[in-house]
Amino acid sequence: MFANEKAVVVFSGGQDSTTCLFWAKKHFAEVETVTFDYGQRHKQEIEVAAGIARELGVPQTVLDMSLLNQLAPNALTRTDIDITQQEGELPSTFVDGRNLLFLSFAGVLAKQKGARHIITGVCETDFSGYPDCRDSFIKSLNVTLNLSMDYPFVIHTPLMWLNKAETWHMADELEAFEFVRTRTLTCYNGVIGDGCGDCPACKLRRAGLEQYLAVRGASSQGVEGHA
Repeated sequence: MFANEKAVVVFSGGQDSTTCLFWAKKHFAEVETVTFDYGQRHKQEIEVAAGIARELGVPQTVLDMSLLNQLAPNALTRTDIDITQQEGELPSTFVDGRNLLFLSFAGVLAKQKGARHIITGVCETDFSGYPDCRDSFIKSLNVTLNLSMDYPFVIHTPLMWLNKAETWHMADELEAFEFVRTRTLTCYNGVIGDGCGDCPACKLRRAGLEQYLAVRGASSQGVEGHA
């Protein structure tokens, strides 16, 4: 699709961003990653992202975004704040302005590296109510970045309209299913792979996985039945 162009993937080492990384490697000639250190609850996120980038042979830049920890105390940046979600309210894991800042800094970095494509794993289907994961926000920011730097950025959101089961399907189609399942870190408590099983991120990931495996199993049985 963009065989001769370069892309920067906003990369945390989680299920979504790793699936996006495999997607980017398939569609772009050159791919780099940018990871943000914002004082997140589990430092393993930085280590996992670095390990995946090395294994896949993709350059990584880690940017210090500790000002987010200072500006927006929340359950992802404070161990003394419980991970909770009350009905009708945003989860305590929501970080005000996170994607706004991440994508803006990713844009500055991308321009310096001669890349006009930015890939992010935000998703409106399973977005937990986060306003900065909505398609309308991404489109608005894309225009703003282009105007602010007079540069033709394109923000790609391969997962925007996919639920978690469909995201697993995409990883499978990219021949990255087992890699994503065993090597990524989605868990808010820092447990790699299938995670702790109790936090909201793990529950969402597990529900999508079980849904996809059920469909894949039924499909496989159907093929075998017609063999």
